[in-house]
Amino acid sequence: MDYLDIRTLHVTRVVLSISLFVLRSALQLAGIKWRQQKWLRITPHLIDTVLLGSALWLSMLLHQYPFVNAWLTAKLLALLAYIAIGREVLSEKASRRRSALALGAALTCVT
Repeated sequence: MDYLDIRTLHVTRVVLSISLFVLRSALQLAGIKWRQQKWLRITPHLIDTVLLGSALWLSMLLHQYPFVNAWLTAKLLALLAYIAIGREVLSEKASRRRSALALGAALTCVT
């Protein structure tokens, strides 16, 4: 695979990952029991695994690494914040208000 193929794979997985996160968040906020749908529990992990793999592949291909390149360090830190905040959005224990606020914060991390 060349650079454009890997980048396309990566960007496609970014869009799919965020879209599924928004879908699960919307279902959560609507009070719909989405965890009963096996595909909604498993698919995000598969997509995110490919997403991480393609990110590492691009990083090695371009010789750009976190903690060496400032933009990539910022991107990595934003990703970690997105994951931490996203856990709060999808938490069964969080109130709707707290989940909605966390959703806004999580989506801010990916913009």
